[in-house]
Amino acid sequence: MAALWTLSLLLSACLLWPVCLALTPPAELPQPHNLPPLLGFNSSDGSPSVDLPMALRVFSVDYHHVQAPFEIVLWIMLASLAKLGFHWSGRVPAVFPESCLLIMVGLLVGGVIYGVRHSAPPTLSADAFFLFLLPPIVLDAGYFLPGKLFFENLGTILWYAVLGTLWNVLGIGLSLYGVCLLAQSSLGDVSLLHCLLFGSLIAAVDPVAVLSVFQEMHVNEQLHILVFGESLLNDAVTVVLYKLFESFLRLPSVSGLDVLLGGCRVVVVGLGGLFVGLFFGLLAALTSRFTSRAQVIAPLFVFLYSYLSYLTSEMLHLSGIMAIVTCAVTMKQYVEANVSERSNTSIQYFLKMWSSVSETLIFIFLGVSTIQDVHMWSWPFVCSTLLLCLAWRATGVLLLTAVVNKLRRNTVTFRDQFIIAYGGLRGAICFSLVFLIDDFPKKRLFITTTIVVILFTVFVQGMTIKPLVELLDVKRKKRALPTVSEEIHSRLIDHLLAGIEDVVGYWGQHYWKDRFEQFNRKYLRRFLIREDHQAPSSILRVYQELERREQRRDEEAPPIVDPRSHSRPLLPEEMDSIRRILSRNLQNFNKKTVPHLLTFDLDSQGVTILTLSTFSSKVCTVGPRPVLQDSSAPAASAQRGSADLKPAVTKEDQIVPQNQAPVGGEAPKKQLSFVLENEKQP
Repeated sequence: MAALWTLSLLLSACLLWPVCLALTPPAELPQPHNLPPLLGFNSSDGSPSVDLPMALRVFSVDYHHVQAPFEIVLWIMLASLAKLGFHWSGRVPAVFPESCLLIMVGLLVGGVIYGVRHSAPPTLSADAFFLFLLPPIVLDAGYFLPGKLFFENLGTILWYAVLGTLWNVLGIGLSLYGVCLLAQSSLGDVSLLHCLLFGSLIAAVDPVAVLSVFQEMHVNEQLHILVFGESLLNDAVTVVLYKLFESFLRLPSVSGLDVLLGGCRVVVVGLGGLFVGLFFGLLAALTSRFTSRAQVIAPLFVFLYSYLSYLTSEMLHLSGIMAIVTCAVTMKQYVEANVSERSNTSIQYFLKMWSSVSETLIFIFLGVSTIQDVHMWSWPFVCSTLLLCLAWRATGVLLLTAVVNKLRRNTVTFRDQFIIAYGGLRGAICFSLVFLIDDFPKKRLFITTTIVVILFTVFVQGMTIKPLVELLDVKRKKRALPTVSEEIHSRLIDHLLAGIEDVVGYWGQHYWKDRFEQFNRKYLRRFLIREDHQAPSSILRVYQELERREQRRDEEAPPIVDPRSHSRPLLPEEMDSIRRILSRNLQNFNKKTVPHLLTFDLDSQGVTILTLSTFSSKVCTVGPRPVLQDSSAPAASAQRGSADLKPAVTKEDQIVPQNQAPVGGEAPKKQLSFVLENEKQP
């Protein structure tokens, strides 16, 4: 553990040295005497020329040639070592969320950079975040999204994501404008639109921070999908509202028509991103159908089409988050059916690796970017923002849940509501949006307040939410995966509910789900999946899906060391001892009501064969080869018995003979008669 952190600090020093060297003016670098003139300069007046050097250089350094990729690799290496050190830090992961430790590493690196350079460290630009770091995280979340749970709770998720976000944005923005009116001396130059713009970015619940905290707690599936789905779609709504208020600020005046057009724009941006993602998802599924002869490049189309959907939506000023999530959800089932298992494993590992690196870089740069010279402090504004974020989110969750519980069969409990309200963590989304605000006198105050809110939610709420989950005894997730039988019974219930809804004339979610499954089976799967990969039955598809889930869970779980892997074979005397113990213990059952016969033996390979039978029929046989018995099992077995055991006497005075010679030269077998306590002989 200490070695990993030491290696991280050494890597930080290596990262700082080329940065400082790159920022040093060329004139300040010492020039040694009596050296030949440099390449490209004349020895007389120093003017540029094309003269060749006087002597051949054996060793030279050209850092500026590799500066950009070199520094990117060093930052990724630093982030990976910090993540590795966190997971080897003993009990620290049980107390601190991973995001907190990564931000602390970023604060440390930012402080070192500031102390060496005496200037602000590099910040994470909004373009780098939205174009390179955010798409992998959202793609990973959308591709491995539990589809059944998500669509069953889609109405509640949209209820929280759309109406809840509007509630928070308007509530926080209008309340902060009231605070600015009360503090005219220091906050009088903040307008209503600026407060609404700040409310739109500070209401963005970051899925990166939410996922990093909630995945460690293993809460129940319904709570997890509500929080995760709300945070995922919340970003799409907040980004759209942010751009809407930003457009209002650039207008000379805002009229009622502008507000109406703004509402239409929100709908167009959301639905436009949805249709763009749907188009590229179906195109990716169709392309994967023809990759049978080039399976190596099959995973590449998943990443290319997903990223292309995001970039296309951003180019058209639509919702890129909605596009990439829709694309991932659309193409998943068809791509998994078309490509091989190796390609599915490659897709899984690459998505997990890409999103993990992006998430780590985001949290480290959050810490690094906190060390700035642009901070401006205002106690009324900062404290009011913290309290308003908590108050408006809590009231919004309570009011919206009270309405939606009247329409749900599985109601959201009060404990789950508390976790939903308390789990509204802020992160890099609002941090990147605040730097995009056009310059005005209080922009530095907005940046400072955003950083305080992020640190408070990640550290205070992120560190206390796990103890609160345990204190409130929130229902946890079932660790075991569902069996094929459970999945079949679940689908049977879904079909029954769909039939009931069809009979009574109610078009509910089961009705539409059944209609989509019919359309999917009749048209989409036949068109998008190769004929040789068409599953002959739905049961087989269920089994294949469960196998993939089990494989993912086994590969993500830590390796389990089997203590029997290094055990030696049993010696013959040890086998005799085991046989004597079994004989002595099983004789205690002979005095019961209904006799059962247990015959065991060792075959030529040393494998134990056990046969359990009653006087009427054989119950079971355990072993590599069957032991044939019929209704005359007691007599036949008695003839092959040995003299070690006493006979078992029943109510009908049926006695197992003791001393009978083996038939046909067979090796004698030991016979045991016992009775199950809860059985009675008819």
